[in-house]
Formats: sequence, structure tokens, C-alpha cells
Amino acid sequence: MTVKKEILHVYFMPGMAANSSIFEHIKLPHDQFQVHYLKWSIPEEGESLKDYALRMNKFVKHKNPVLIGVSFGGVVVQEMSKYLEVYRLIIISSVKCRAELPKRMRFAAKTGIFRLLPVGLLDFVDHFEKIAVGNFLKKRAKLYRQYLSIRDKRYLRWAIENMVVWNCNEANDKVIHIHGDKDVIFPIRYIQNYINVKGGTHVMIINRFRWFNKHLPEIILKGEIVKNK
Repeated sequence: MTVKKEILHVYFMPGMAANSSIFEHIKLPHDQFQVHYLKWSIPEEGESLKDYALRMNKFVKHKNPVLIGVSFGGVVVQEMSKYLEVYRLIIISSVKCRAELPKRMRFAAKTGIFRLLPVGLLDFVDHFEKIAVGNFLKKRAKLYRQYLSIRDKRYLRWAIENMVVWNCNEANDKVIHIHGDKDVIFPIRYIQNYINVKGGTHVMIINRFRWFNKHLPEIILKGEIVKNK
């Protein structure tokens, strides 16, 4: 008699202002995993991060899911997991607590200077693509346009504020943290207890997808990369 394998449901949350196409090259074995993509909802006026997480949990339709979040999406899935029973909680290119935020973000939170950021500047991406000169700039502009598609100003202000003022003073030891040693948004020197991706940048979910396709199934199932003895 053949025993049917239990399928794990994996929910991916993209980074700030990004859409789910950042995961387009991530392939997990179909006989073990079923993938679901979470999308950013526009926050309600004055909505707290807690209430937003509870609202996002309504899109999680399976018991004991795997939650995977990138960058600010990693913060959101950590908040979501406070109100869900999860099989595995994984963050990529993100942080587990305030101590892992770079000093400039902690300074921005203390001074409130983040409120002065021109969130409409992301609209410049559209114009940048038109005026980009050279193959490198044209390729970069195309990537920005493809992946950074959430331009709503209320969402952007809300996301920036909740990233820099995130009220988490102690890391959850159940979080599995995957981080690149070339990440300039969240520098590796502030990060503790992580799986290191050598040469990985803040956008490694896109340009290092082969590493994830090789290691992510094992990380989900075992909580780590098991090194050959």
C-alpha cells in the first residue's frame, strides 16, 4: 500500500512595494510543497501592524503553513505568526528584532525623519526606464518596474514607518533567517543566528534563485542545511 505524502503549504510574502513576481524563479518540488503567494493590501487609515497581520492571516487557508517573507515581508510574517500555528517561519534579507536594524533606521525612528521621505519618488521608476542609457541601466530600470509595482502612497508611508519603528525588542528563536553577506539594506554585521548566503545581496531572492531552489526544500523540512559529514 502506497502512503501518500503530506503536502506542505508554503506562503510567500514579498518585500516592501514588491509583487509576487520576485518569486517567479523559485521552484519547490510539487510532490512535497504547494506554493501560495500573498499580496500587499492597502492598509486602512491608522491601521496598526498587528491589525494588518490579523487581516493578512485571513488569506492563509491551510493549517500549519510555512510562512516565508522577504525584507519588510519578513517582518509581516513574523507578526502574522503570533496568531497562527505555523510549521516553519522563514525570513529572507530581513531582521528579527530592532537590534538587527542598521543604525540609520534606528536614528530615523528616534527622530521621526522617515516621515519626510518623498514616497512619490517611486513614480520616478517609470520615467527612469524611458531615459535609461546603456544596457546596465536599462536592465536595472526594467527590473524596478517589473518587481516594484506597489505605488500607493498610503501603503508606502505605512510600510516605511512600520519597518523603522517595528516594536520587537527580542528575536523569536523559532525564526529561520536566511541572509546575504553583501546585503547593504540590512548589513550582515547587525544580524545574529542566520544561514549565510555568500555574495548574497538584498535582492538575492531574484538573482540567487538557484541557491534557494537547491537549499530551500531542506531548510523547510529540517530547519537547516544539513552539511555532508
